[in-house]
Amino acid sequence: MQHFDLGEWDLTELVKNHKSPQFTKQIQFIENKVRHFEKNKAHLKHTILPQKFCRILKELEEISKEVSIVGGYASLAYSANTQSDEATTLLTRITKWCSEIENRTLFFDQWWKKQIDQKNAKRLMKSAGQLTEFLRHKRVVAKYALTEPEERIINTLDVTGIIALVKLYDKITNSFQYVVKIDGNEKKYNREQLTQLIKSHKSKTREAAYGSLLGEYEKHKGVVGEIYQNLVLNWKNECLEIRKYASPISVRNIGNDIDDKSVDSLLSVCKNNASVFQKYFKYKARMLEMKKLRRYDIYAPVLTNVKQKTYTFDQAVKLVLKTLNDFSPKLSEHARKVFTKRHMDSSIRTGKRSGAFCSTISPNITPYVFVNFNGKINDVFTLAHELGHAIHSESASDKSIFVQESSLPLAETASTFSEVLLYDEILNKVTDEEKRTILTEQVDDLYSTIMRQAFFTMFEISAHKKIGDGATVEEITQTYSKNLKEQFANSIDVSENFGVEWSCIPHFYHTPFYCYAYSFGNLLALSFFQRYKEEGRSFVPTYLEILGAGGSKKPEMLLREYDIDITSEKFWQDGFTYIKNQIDRLVRS
Repeated sequence: MQHFDLGEWDLTELVKNHKSPQFTKQIQFIENKVRHFEKNKAHLKHTILPQKFCRILKELEEISKEVSIVGGYASLAYSANTQSDEATTLLTRITKWCSEIENRTLFFDQWWKKQIDQKNAKRLMKSAGQLTEFLRHKRVVAKYALTEPEERIINTLDVTGIIALVKLYDKITNSFQYVVKIDGNEKKYNREQLTQLIKSHKSKTREAAYGSLLGEYEKHKGVVGEIYQNLVLNWKNECLEIRKYASPISVRNIGNDIDDKSVDSLLSVCKNNASVFQKYFKYKARMLEMKKLRRYDIYAPVLTNVKQKTYTFDQAVKLVLKTLNDFSPKLSEHARKVFTKRHMDSSIRTGKRSGAFCSTISPNITPYVFVNFNGKINDVFTLAHELGHAIHSESASDKSIFVQESSLPLAETASTFSEVLLYDEILNKVTDEEKRTILTEQVDDLYSTIMRQAFFTMFEISAHKKIGDGATVEEITQTYSKNLKEQFANSIDVSENFGVEWSCIPHFYHTPFYCYAYSFGNLLALSFFQRYKEEGRSFVPTYLEILGAGGSKKPEMLLREYDIDITSEKFWQDGFTYIKNQIDRLVRS
């Protein structure tokens, strides 16, 4: 039987050695393809034949795959060691090169968005097969596109502008070391190790861990705050003032091919259901024999006399694969490929980026999965989550690189569904005491990935408006503190130092308004799971079909085929039924 060990990923399928002549040839091969593609500019006319149009699309698709391989290699190498000067330099160099390639192929995008008339666009889309939605969406965003020279300027300046600012934020914050005093002894921790301490059974340890985390960001609030201000102002200047989007979040919604109404409904329902978690926190305080939880105590284990089970990496992988296999052997097969291809980076190392992610490079390449595995139960669920992303990509590997990946909100569905399957598997095989612990951790997680993410998004909406109006870093902090008060009401005591927590959230810097995708994906996955429980095995083909669609259909249209209306507040409210049921199950345990 295969054994799974902690380790680093193998990137040689992408680039064998970036310092070798072969890498130079790899770059030159792409350059030659781009030069050939540029000759197509003369053929882009209203009367272009469908066959020629499809050949041009195919050429662009091949270039995109090759560029993604090189760009993906540089990005993954940097994530594995953010403190490496060599990796940093390579990433800067390749990012600039990718921008240049994008500029040289931009003429097709501009022609399709701006120059061809609607009648001929419809004619050509009829022959585009799985790329129909891809092309339709481009026409939707066309009204926000600029002229080709303007787009070239923005792409070029982004490399030393917003991209450089995000890299600077990463470099600063990934170098932080957190000093925590536990039982009189001081020790240094990195961000990943610190996340384990906030779940300690000792109240003072949780407080010390949060204090160290927030204290470090407080010390650097001026720098990381100014980085954020400039990123937001760039978003405003480019997207609202130049491109004329209706609002900051509309930029993300349109990019996600999601209607504003769907997102508004989601956020409204989450805000209206804040009391569900507020009641839970009051109940948890009683379980912990506390008058009221402090913000430090949200993720506290409820049974301090029950030793938290730890898992070897081998145990964790086999448990996740079994859970997936029980639902569908096809899902397990997709996940296993990540390991057989050595596309998993799982060990914790100095300089390695914090967090976890799955990177899809190309339809013909198994995705790369990045985790920081420390043996805790949450690490097992993180593993299931990121492998869920890989499964989603593998399920749609027959699609073009342009539509393999679904839009951001749907992209969180497979990952979350994999976690829910794992919860169901584990809860059926543990003692009553362990079940109570796991249920508590699940509700904690549902809070973190649904309610917290929705309120993160609500904060971003407020922060972008206030920064656009000239808000200071201190005023941003006050806005975040107000957001926490609305979220928790009187269910939790929130100390003043949590006001700076916003600067600890990388998504605010990397991908504005990303966070609602977690709320979306989680609530959608809970709905899927309930249907699975009701319909049994007959639901499996439906689920596989949804994953297999990738991004080839607009989310509202795709889900409507399965009687799911994401513009309806009732749909989102149904997702909270599962949450309430789990809380009731916990109270009865």
